[in-house]
Amino acid sequence: MIDKITVNSNVHFGKPCIAGTRITVQSVLELLNEGLSFAEIIQDYYPDLSVADIQASIQYAIALVTVEEIHLTAAPA
Repeated sequence: MIDKITVNSNVHFGKPCIAGTRITVQSVLELLNEGLSFAEIIQDYYPDLSVADIQASIQYAIALVTVEEIHLTAAPA
C-alpha cells in the first residue's frame, strides 16, 4: 500500500502525496483528525481518492513514527 504514496520535490515542496494526485498525506490525516470518515473525505473533499489511498496515508504515518526516535521531556513546572 505504501506504493500509493509519492514524494516529488516539484509537488507541494516535496511533501508526501497520494500517487497521481496533488493531495498531501498531511491533508488526509488532518481530515481524519477532525473526525471525518473515509466516506466523508471521499465524498466531500477528495472524490478522486479511494479507501485504499486513505489507508495508505495512515500506513505512511505509522511507518514514519516507527522509525522516528522520540525523546519526551517533562514540561517545566
